[in-house]
Amino acid sequence: MKLSEFDFDLPPELIAQSPVKPRDSARMMVLKERAVDNAVFSDLVDLLDEGDTVVINDSKVIPARLKGQKATGGRIELLLMNQLENGMWECLVKGRVREGTELLFGTTSSIVYEKQDGRCVVAFDVGDFESFLRTEGQMPVPPYIKSDLVDASDYQTTYADKDGSIAAPTAGLHFTDELLFSLRQKGVVIAPITLHVSPGTFLPIRTDNIEDHRMEEEYVHVPEGTASAIREASQNGKKVVAVGTTSFKALETASRGGGVQGYDGWSDLFIRPPFEFKSGVDVLVTNFHLPKSSLLLLVSAFAGKERLFGAYDEAVRLGYRFYSFGDAMLVFR
Repeated sequence: MKLSEFDFDLPPELIAQSPVKPRDSARMMVLKERAVDNAVFSDLVDLLDEGDTVVINDSKVIPARLKGQKATGGRIELLLMNQLENGMWECLVKGRVREGTELLFGTTSSIVYEKQDGRCVVAFDVGDFESFLRTEGQMPVPPYIKSDLVDASDYQTTYADKDGSIAAPTAGLHFTDELLFSLRQKGVVIAPITLHVSPGTFLPIRTDNIEDHRMEEEYVHVPEGTASAIREASQNGKKVVAVGTTSFKALETASRGGGVQGYDGWSDLFIRPPFEFKSGVDVLVTNFHLPKSSLLLLVSAFAGKERLFGAYDEAVRLGYRFYSFGDAMLVFR
């Protein structure tokens, strides 16, 4: 399939610049078979039943953006990607550097160890790296968000627990503590997985044939307790709901043998049409995604491209808000 088949026109004014308050008051388009209904996110309680299982990604966004300068004075910006060993990180770099360039972030110095194709390995001379990030790092809010009014906590799910992502699993941003409490009170099972979001999730696809695209690896952990809850829900005819494309990818990674099993490792799984789903997910909670993105391809594979793009046309017509701080979709398979 051609990447151009997954393009669409989006008015710039529909790109959300800040989240709604409270989070669960965001609009939600419900895509059920061929019907499209309009709701708000807090209505999720009424759309789920006792015994359904909702899978959330508990990864926490780290302040992975570092702005500093070269020892010679030029500005530099790094986006941390993967932690290596001996205090080294693989980074995306904005600015001209070469191997051996000294970088300064506050009073902390670092050295560019390797550089290739817009990326570099940087060795940080710091004892407590977490404290360094809290002092010098910034939340890596997407570049299409131009507002200066965004608080760092807005780009973090309420249940974020495990440090490691450089972008938020944005479908989860709609949940409030009150909504989670109401779901549990109804008997809905909330089950965590961890997928640390890397650039592989949001970097653009640069191949015309989507089959030629390769995803970067991301760390995935699916606890056996979550796998067991999913299997039980499926056996009892209850719905399995994946919150976000990252949760869905984690579950499919843990299901390559057929059915979700406990898993701890790495995944470069690229879900695109056509795709044989094995995890038993019945419903996907997701946001409205970028044209020609890997996330849009995943949702197209689950919902059906024609059905999804018809819903997107309706979303544009009705003024739904798109991308990270935008509105939600509830997609029934």
